[in-house]
Amino acid sequence: MSPTPPVRRLRLGMPRRVFSQILLMQLAIAAGVVVLATGLFLAPLSDQLDDQAMRRALAIAQTTAAVPQMAEDLQHTPPTVDGPVQRAAERIRKASGAEYVVVMDLRGTRWSHTEPQEVGGHVSTDPSQALAGQDVMEIDNGTLGRSARGKVPLRDSDGDIVGAVSVGIEYDSVRARLIHAIPGLFAYAGGALAVGALAAWLISRRVQRQTRDLAFSDISALLSEREAMLHGIREGVVALDRTGRVRLLNDEAQRLLGIGEEAVGRSPDEALGEGRTSDVLAGRVTGTDLITVRGQRVLVVNRMPTDDGGAVATLRDRTELEQLGRELDSTHGLIDALRAQDHEHANRMHTLLGLLELEMYDDAVDFVDEVVGDHRATAEQVTEKIGDPLLAALLVGKATVAAERGVALWISDGTRLPDRLVDPRGLVTVVGNLVDNALDAVAGTPHARVEVELRTEGRSAVLRVRDTGPGVPAEHHESIFTEGWSTKKPPAHGKRGIGLSLVRRLAERQGGGATVRDAHGGGAEFTVVLPEALTEALPEADLEPALAAPSAVPSSASVQSPVEEEAR
Repeated sequence: MSPTPPVRRLRLGMPRRVFSQILLMQLAIAAGVVVLATGLFLAPLSDQLDDQAMRRALAIAQTTAAVPQMAEDLQHTPPTVDGPVQRAAERIRKASGAEYVVVMDLRGTRWSHTEPQEVGGHVSTDPSQALAGQDVMEIDNGTLGRSARGKVPLRDSDGDIVGAVSVGIEYDSVRARLIHAIPGLFAYAGGALAVGALAAWLISRRVQRQTRDLAFSDISALLSEREAMLHGIREGVVALDRTGRVRLLNDEAQRLLGIGEEAVGRSPDEALGEGRTSDVLAGRVTGTDLITVRGQRVLVVNRMPTDDGGAVATLRDRTELEQLGRELDSTHGLIDALRAQDHEHANRMHTLLGLLELEMYDDAVDFVDEVVGDHRATAEQVTEKIGDPLLAALLVGKATVAAERGVALWISDGTRLPDRLVDPRGLVTVVGNLVDNALDAVAGTPHARVEVELRTEGRSAVLRVRDTGPGVPAEHHESIFTEGWSTKKPPAHGKRGIGLSLVRRLAERQGGGATVRDAHGGGAEFTVVLPEALTEALPEADLEPALAAPSAVPSSASVQSPVEEEAR
């Protein structure tokens, strides 16, 4: 036997879709308002109709009592069905549409009535208030049923009360007016409800489009997932509204940009200060995979506009990748230098072997002394002028690379730098970037030359790098220090336009600056000033031994450029 299919039970409750829930809630609100307004209108309408009927009865009674002949006929004629009081009362009743017009004497005896057999009988309700001189309005039951009544005293020509007039309006007519008003009221209420339903549907449709027909549970889940995703991913996310102000900032973005939650509600310029990072986030610089530097971090930024006029920017930290790329480039440069040295060394060994085979021993000794002397002279020239071993090693290695590329790398005679740098690696980064840029600029040109000058002014270090290349146009003297600006082809591992920006940032972080100008005789001259770059000077007694025995400089084959050395 086949299994019994499960019974589908009808589930009662609110629908899941936002559109349906909002539509039902708005319809319920509109219907409730219409019902409440209708009830509030009907409740006083009945009282108003009763009051109008009683006032109408009172007005007819007052008009009847004001007839001059009425009081005189009451006093001088008996209560008969064809008497003058009965005829006058009936005439007034028919003319006014009242249910009855009753004229009575002081004893409550009727002189007139709608039904002739009641003439001469006693009234069914208490007339004492009217006979006492008061006007009375009331809803009461009588011989003709329930009616709206008005009673007034009847006075003679002298103003004395001789009786009373009671007029009744049929209560069924009052109720009929109320019932007659209800269909029209319901028609207006139905129209109002229809307009409210249409407005509710239009609003719900708009909400449906904006929420993409999701359920409240789906929206709640999406918000939870968004929070988990934004704060869990390793990319920075910055969302901006249509006015350009930050409206969302995840944890990674705060870490990469070095700002906190206080940046929310502020523009990028207010939160980060002016610069390329703010320009990229604000959309003033467009493109994909834009490179920018924030502090010591190299960031890749992509900005995507949103439908509401805002934008979302993603930030990726490329610092480690840039470091690896620069290390790779530096390694390639060192490998090329080592390959050139190996080739040169092989040639020298062949020369030395030939001299020995020819038994030209003295020439062989002179040849070896000359070769060794050249390398020693280069190292000694650097270490005599530069006391910091890391920086000296860098320049010795750069000299080897420069010689291989056909460029003369000179250390200026005015160079003097003691071994008391506060941040040697920072200065190595600056020198490495500027020297590499200069080598790239002059490579392949006739009489290529790069000159490096390092000197101190008090505790400040001043670096100048001159080259004989094509120079930098005057209009680019500032933009050349901007992140992403470069005239070189990008390497395989990334983009250029970072090295000089790092140079200026390192200088500005120490309170200095970096500038460029045209060098004498052509080319470019970069100047970097680093205030407070040196520690306090040692006493001369301690300083002389330190300068007399500088640390050994590693050979160019073992020197590696620092991470930020390669100019982009």
